[in-house]
Amino acid sequence: MVKNYQVWVVKMKAYLRGLGLWQWVETERQIQPLGNNPTLNQIKAHEEEEAKAPRALSYIHVVVSEPIFIRIMACKTPKEAWDKLKEMYLGSDRIRQMQILNMKRQFEVLRIKDNESIKEYVDRLMEVVNKIRLLGEDLTNQRVVEKVLVSLPERLKSKLSSLENSKGFNQNFLS
Repeated sequence: MVKNYQVWVVKMKAYLRGLGLWQWVETERQIQPLGNNPTLNQIKAHEEEEAKAPRALSYIHVVVSEPIFIRIMACKTPKEAWDKLKEMYLGSDRIRQMQILNMKRQFEVLRIKDNESIKEYVDRLMEVVNKIRLLGEDLTNQRVVEKVLVSLPERLKSKLSSLENSKGFNQNFLS
């Protein structure tokens, strides 16, 4: 079982990109057949290309638990396996849109607690923001900073006024 699918996706994409295999997961790529009288270099390059899809699929197989592997083992391509995992964990596009709406609602109603520091509040807020982003929805840092500034009580706004005037406030505030 993948414990946190959204985090797993980010890690796997980075890993497969680093290996030069992500394009085989992202699209159903077809390898062009060798022409007449290929050179040794062309044959070698062709064999390397042919090995990429099975390699990408094997990396996906290796990182999932046995119960999940059993559900994707019939998939013939890395894209097919990836899409099946996506559907298993995120559901259909309609379900994903509902998840995004629920997370956005949570983002909008989130407020700082009476005994909470600004950092603790921002950490809680960023947890929701990251979940929204992992579902594929764009939420700008500017929007997040605006949310923090608008939702802070008066007692904490004085602490922020000096920060707002500092250089790089938007970039550093959410770090």
